[in-house]
Parts: sequence; C-alpha cells; structure tokens
Amino acid sequence: MIEHLPPPRTLLTGLAMVESARWHDGRLWFAHWGVGEVVAVDLDGRAEVMAPGPARMGWSIDWLPDGRLVTTGDAVTRHEPDGTTTVLHARSANEIVSDAHGHLWVDGFDGTFGGPSGGMPDPGWIDLLVPDGTSRRVAEDIDFPNGMVITPDGTTLVVAESVAGRLTAFTITADGGLHGRRTWADGLGPDGIAVDAAGGIWTQTADTAAHTGDPDATPGACVRVLDGGEVTHRVETPLPCFSCVLGGPEGRHLFLLCNEFVGVGRMVEVQARRSARVLVTELP
Repeated sequence: MIEHLPPPRTLLTGLAMVESARWHDGRLWFAHWGVGEVVAVDLDGRAEVMAPGPARMGWSIDWLPDGRLVTTGDAVTRHEPDGTTTVLHARSANEIVSDAHGHLWVDGFDGTFGGPSGGMPDPGWIDLLVPDGTSRRVAEDIDFPNGMVITPDGTTLVVAESVAGRLTAFTITADGGLHGRRTWADGLGPDGIAVDAAGGIWTQTADTAAHTGDPDATPGACVRVLDGGEVTHRVETPLPCFSCVLGGPEGRHLFLLCNEFVGVGRMVEVQARRSARVLVTELP
C-alpha cells in the first residue's frame, strides 16, 4: 500500500524557476534559474542569495568535502572563499553530484533541442572530475540525463533518464568509474531526484498533467521508489515538481521545487510570471 504524505505547505514563492534542491548547512539551497542566483532558505521562509550562478537554464549546485560550492552551466565552476571562481571542467553540464572523496560526477548532452528524440537532445553522458584536476567519460547513452544521487553506502550512483522515464543505477568503482548499468525503476517522470537515509529514491511521476497532457490529471506528484520499482510513498503538488530533497533537523522534511510546465519554447514566459514556488511536507 502506498502511504500518502500530508499536503505540502508553501515555504517560498514569487520565484522565476527553481531547480537543484540541496540541504546544506541547516538550510535548503537551490538554483534560481533565469535569475542567476544560488539561494538558501530556512524553515521559516527567510531567503538569502548566497552566490552568483549562470543567468541561464539548466544548471545545478553541490559542494566539495571542504565546503566549497560548485556550479554547473556553461562550465563546471568552483567558488573560492575569497569570492573568485575556478573552472574545473570547461564544458557545459547539467546536473552534479559529489562524494566524500572529492569525486564530482556531472552529466549533460551534446547538440541542441529539436533532435531526433521528439524535440530532445541526443542521448547524453556522465563525466567524472577527480581532485587532481583530470576528468574522463564514465557513462554514455543516457536518455536526457538529469538528477543524480549516490546511495548512503556510497556504492551506487543513480541517474534520472528523463526522456526514457526511468532511474538507472551504476556501481561505483574505487577510482570513481561506473559499471554494471541496470534499471532501478521505470515508468516514472524523473527530473531532480533525492535519496533518503534508508536508500529510497524520491522522484517525479509520469501520471501528472505535465507528462500526460490530461487537464484532469494531477498537476504534479513525487513518490518514493525502492530498488526494483516498488513505490512506498506519494505526495501531490499543485504544480509539477522539478526537484526534491530531504532535510530539516531530523531529515524528515521533504522539500519540493515546483514550476509551471508549458514546454521548452515558453520558459522565458514562465520565468516572467514568477510563479515558481518551494513547498515542504514531512515524512512519518
């Protein structure tokens, strides 16, 4: 039986477009797309701009073990304590995830929208950036790579393949390589994903208005799915959920970053409406 979470409350609104939810240093952080800001907000809704980000769509945030912020976009960039930035990877990237050893995995795609896969770019890739400054390709043929997480035991990387509607898992080798590709779950609508302490992954569903085009469908929803595809929890959202993360004092707050979805060609129009919002609910 699927357990339904309480309806979420609005934590922050009046935003252009929100993505890349992260819980860090006692607050929720996110990428404010179209504005070029890295924003942090506490549980009382007090928000603060923490760093600049690319003034474009399609970028994410994470941190190195020493606490330095890293952003993607036109390049993978490290933010130094003195306010300067260092380019770590001089290529455009979408999502990012890091581990305790200082490995950074970034994903992206080559080409532009309007390709053979129904207006989406050609299948993409995952690159590994290691602390010595080198990088290498560790996975390819990812069907629109999006959010990535590492399981709590540090052994598995899971990536959202948005166009394929599935979560794909890889075993992480000692040097950060990826092998043993397999399907974690499919029949979803994954974008930005999160993993909880028990290894369940929170992801977007495919049975919402944003994915089906059915005006009577749920506007948005996020579910918890186990390895193999079993769904254990679900929460409905008034707008499509683009990213989520667990946080709060006990790790039981589920933050949901929600945006209008009207197609890629009208994103500027959506940003101008400032209709994006950050929602939060609590797990049992």
